[in-house]
Parts: sequence; C-alpha cells; structure tokens
Amino acid sequence: MNVMSLKKKKYVTTIFSLFLLTSLSGCQATQRQNATTGETETNSTTKGAAIGSLSGAAIGILSGSNSKERKKRALIGATTGGLIGAGVGYSLDKQEEALRQELLGSGVQVKRVGENELVLVMENGIGFRSGEYLLEPSVYNSLNGVARILVEYPDTYLQIKGYTDSTGNSSSNQTLSEKRAQSVKDYLVGQKVASGRVTTSGFGDRYPICDNGTAEGRACNRRVEISIQAI
Repeated sequence: MNVMSLKKKKYVTTIFSLFLLTSLSGCQATQRQNATTGETETNSTTKGAAIGSLSGAAIGILSGSNSKERKKRALIGATTGGLIGAGVGYSLDKQEEALRQELLGSGVQVKRVGENELVLVMENGIGFRSGEYLLEPSVYNSLNGVARILVEYPDTYLQIKGYTDSTGNSSSNQTLSEKRAQSVKDYLVGQKVASGRVTTSGFGDRYPICDNGTAEGRACNRRVEISIQAI
C-alpha cells in the first residue's frame, strides 16, 4: 500500500469515528418532550447537519488527488453536506410541528420514525364506516389541514397504507384496504397535493398492531397510515 493510500485510509477512519460519535450524541441531544402530548420527539436539524457535513467531508477526501486538493474538497464537501443535511432535517421538523398542532384532538396520531419519516395513523375506524371505503365527512377537516401542510412542504413523498381487522375473508379485506388507501390519496390530490408524490398499498388483515380478539383491538387494527418521507 503506497503513502497516499495510507493517508486516505487514515482520513477515512477519522471521519468514520467522528460520524459514529456524532450519531450517538445526536440521539441524546436532539430529543425533546412535547408539552401538549407528552410524546418524545426528535429534532433532526442539528443531527442532519452534522452527518451531512461528515459525509461530505469523507467524499471530498476520497476524491482528491493530493493532500492540498483533498483538504480543499473535504471543506467544500463538509459545507455542502451540512447545508443539505440541515435543510432536510429542518423541513421535516417544521412539518412535524405543524401537523401536531393541526391534528391535535382529531384522533389522528403523529409519530416520528427515525430521522427522515413521519407517520400519520388514522385508527379506530376514523374516516370510514365498518366495511366501507368512502371517506366520512367527519375526517375532511383533518385531511384538509394535512393537505395544506403537504403543499407547503413539497420536498417529501407519501406512502398511504390501508389495513383491516380480521373480520371477513382475506380476499375482501385486501380489496377493502387498497380502496381505503386510494380514497385517502384521492382526497389529498383533490386538495392540490401532487399525485406523483403519493403511492398507495393495501395489506388487508396482515400486520395487526392490536389484539383482534377484542372489539377494541379490531377497531385499532382498522386503520390507514400516511408515511411522509424526506426526499
């Protein structure tokens, strides 16, 4: 192994160590308690910026042909990566805050999944009558608010997932779950959310999150989830 390769290996090892340290400290430093809901939330702006900077620096080091050029590219990569990482994290943080305020008291849950995903959960039959896939007017206001926020923050894509309880046969449950997911998509698109941002899936009675042996559990499993992911 030549001297240049050894230097690159040393740089990359250092960057990787910093990446791990930043990731671990970020998990602790960016968590906060929501005063309204009591839920633990994670702010990803700072962590996104740090990870973006380190990733950009690593790419810069690997792409340089000599020591001076590697340092220059590492600096450029760190700056660019940091700005991108901070931007993505900040945008999702703002969406989370806006959605929690908009949906407070609606029965629609807002959950943070990792750094780059939010999940809205419409469970306990919210929005649909039993065995039906057409949206109930009672959920229109909540979905109108969701649509406004999605239009305001266009740099995300959505996956809408439908689920049923275990009542009935699997074939009809599969069809019902697909139609419910499609109904939510159609409504959001009707509120000016770009159709190309949205995909739908139905899972029937698979993946229950509650016990289908009780009425409460079955109501919990009749749900639609809207996954909002950073691009």
